[in-house]
Amino acid sequence: MIASIQKAIAELQPQLVEWRRHLHTHPELSFHETNTVRFVVQQLREEGIEVRDGVGKLTPDSPGTGAIALVKGTRSASAKCFAIRADLDALPIQEVGGRDYGSSVPGVMHACGHDAHTTMVLGAGIALHRLRAQWSGTVMLVFQPGEEKEPGGASLLIKEGVFSDPKPSGILGQHVTPELPMGKLGFRAGPFMAAADELYVTVKGKGGHAGSPHLLIDPVVIAANVILSLQQIVSRRNMPGRSMVLSFGKVIANGATNIVPDEVRMEGTLRTFDEPWRAELHELLPRMAKGICEGSGATVDFTIVKGSPVVVCDPELTTRLRAIAVELVGADNVVDMDLRMGAEDFAYYTHVMPGGFVRLGTGNPAKPETTSGLHRPEFDIDEDALQLGATMMALGALSELTR
Repeated sequence: MIASIQKAIAELQPQLVEWRRHLHTHPELSFHETNTVRFVVQQLREEGIEVRDGVGKLTPDSPGTGAIALVKGTRSASAKCFAIRADLDALPIQEVGGRDYGSSVPGVMHACGHDAHTTMVLGAGIALHRLRAQWSGTVMLVFQPGEEKEPGGASLLIKEGVFSDPKPSGILGQHVTPELPMGKLGFRAGPFMAAADELYVTVKGKGGHAGSPHLLIDPVVIAANVILSLQQIVSRRNMPGRSMVLSFGKVIANGATNIVPDEVRMEGTLRTFDEPWRAELHELLPRMAKGICEGSGATVDFTIVKGSPVVVCDPELTTRLRAIAVELVGADNVVDMDLRMGAEDFAYYTHVMPGGFVRLGTGNPAKPETTSGLHRPEFDIDEDALQLGATMMALGALSELTR
């Protein structure tokens, strides 16, 4: 069956590149993937694949911009089902110019590879459908909206019950990885990617003329103290060896060279792997910020938006997936991945069913743009990796159906 899948996807490779470039040229932000999902659904229905669209509703009145497709093997009757997942959304990033297939939407770009993820699941599903007489069971293709934005499309699909009929025995996800050379596949069993929470902090003081600091309650200085003091939680309160990150990426003090503003707004992220410690931090961070601000005569609003949990890869499923990868690319090209502080809403799936996650190497030093980090304006992939990624997804699903 491996040879049949490899042949079918190799024949699809020109189509994979075409699909990926179309999606890359027409990116859409989280929960606005209307045309993206329409394009995916069109390709599936033209193949005669059963599709349910309109899933992943952000609100009861909003249109769902996700889709679930069922690819059914016909060799014999089987109630087994396994899911493979893709994410549809792009990022609010302005892409570098000069690419024939560059984004046509100002300020929006597929800088995280979701165009490739969608293409590979689409390719895997179509290849499996064309070979349906050779296998049994059901492969569920999951095309979810809003991976990049809370509350996360994965959580919405779970709440909507899309995995109840049929009920998958597990789910496989994949992510392009520019730091891995093309042709390599990476795995990690157990905790893999961090839980992620968003922090929104407003320090309120009393602004005025910068030349009269004694008359002010300077929120800029106080906010700086808050940032530095909160970092002490990482270094002094966190247990050594327990991974966590606390970072602020946005600070707005909208004054001037000679004007101190009344308030400073800050936004940041908290990344953890330990749920009890995460819960403790949700109380500790606001309490420490409040103490610092009140001690300086200021006040603070501190909001934590709880995001996706830890991605936990099922050890047994990961072992089986890794064996497939070794057969595909050889043991030297299958690598162990470190813990990653990046977050993935694929995590929600791994808390309700066994989940496996593959890191697909897409970097090629001969093509410098493919070695750029994720979420960067110059990000791109080596499209030769699409074939391997689609093959891995298809074979991962089939292997679970034949257990």
